[in-house]
Amino acid sequence: MNSGNDKPLKQPVSVLVILHDGNGRVLLLERADKTDFWQSVTGSIEEGESLSETALREVREETGIVLYPSQLNDWRHSTVYEIYPHWRHRYPPGVTENTEHTFSAQIAPDTPIILTEHTRYCWLPANEAAQKVFSPSNREAILALAEHL
Repeated sequence: MNSGNDKPLKQPVSVLVILHDGNGRVLLLERADKTDFWQSVTGSIEEGESLSETALREVREETGIVLYPSQLNDWRHSTVYEIYPHWRHRYPPGVTENTEHTFSAQIAPDTPIILTEHTRYCWLPANEAAQKVFSPSNREAILALAEHL
């Protein structure tokens, strides 16, 4: 089954990966499909993947950064949220909620970023980054980052 554009329907399980520099700054990405919608790396699990494999794949796909599994910090925390109505067509019929699992990874601020699914990126202090993101779960994760370092 697909979403009408030859892409398979998403499973309602995803990852959120907060990329940070270890000095209080967070990398944000601007969505290509929604101007001024800023976020951390995020994406849905694919068939046969573990959550950590999804996190590593999404970081690679969205930023070009290849992380070692040992660089990934699994917070062992998840948030259930309502999927925005304008994105529900990407999921099986009747699915309205997603479970998002949080991870983080420290990267050097001069790490080259290769955007494929986003239009811009920026590094911001965590408090500013938390105010800029559109997702409440992303905001909460950024504000909780210091607890997971």
